[in-house]
Amino acid sequence: MATASQALQKVEILLTKEVPPFPAIALKALNLMAGTDTSLFQLCNLIRPDAAFSAEVLRIANSPLVAFPKNITNMLQASMVLGFRRLKSVVITVGLRAYLEGPFTPLLHSCWRHSLACGMIAERIAAANSRDKDFAYTAGILHDIGRIVMAKASPDFYDHAAVQGVDHPREMLSAERARYGIDHCQAGAILARSWQLPDAFMEIISHHHDGKPKTGDEAAPIGAISCLLADTLDFGIVRCRKALSYTDILNSVPNLRGVPADSDELASGIAREIQLIESA
Repeated sequence: MATASQALQKVEILLTKEVPPFPAIALKALNLMAGTDTSLFQLCNLIRPDAAFSAEVLRIANSPLVAFPKNITNMLQASMVLGFRRLKSVVITVGLRAYLEGPFTPLLHSCWRHSLACGMIAERIAAANSRDKDFAYTAGILHDIGRIVMAKASPDFYDHAAVQGVDHPREMLSAERARYGIDHCQAGAILARSWQLPDAFMEIISHHHDGKPKTGDEAAPIGAISCLLADTLDFGIVRCRKALSYTDILNSVPNLRGVPADSDELASGIAREIQLIESA
């Protein structure tokens, strides 16, 4: 009889060998960003040779999300208009969209919206609390990559879970382990190592469902908070019947800045941004 470690090893082999890789250009961009001497010109040169990726970036650069008064016609112009920080965020967003290529089912659409919402919320919190907002946005976009892979592989399982709901996110992790021998946090960590993502993203990918947020803005795990907020603002994938309310989440991190007291204000702002990206 196989041990738990042997079962996990089999799943790891399956994930690293049979799951399609994250778009190579986005992975290169992620690792390029991890360096301290990356220039806007380097990032532009990385994107420009890929016609499909460049076209996606140009679509977003010309969307109301950027609202530049003139038409942007090439990557160098897009890079100058967007700037280094904004271009990084666009590259990761386009990378996730490319990874979801194929039939964009309601389930995968929920995964897409959840990831975008987490990235946007994380960016707001980080910016208001003097943290790296670009890292926070990217980590928010990537935090659920393990679940996206599972949802693509077994849509019926997730469709059923989405209809039935769970009492708590950790109940879904248990269901995943019962079904696959691994949960989506562990799967995401395996994929992150396989794709050689910078180590800085591993913590959020691996631990975004680990308990309640800690108190104090310096210790607060932005990824976990963003995931909880996205769920309670109706950007979730599987409905949690006993999830913390919006007010409960804010009260659990009393020094948190960047999140309005009115949940409708945040939800409508996130929805508008997602709509702009989707319509680009």
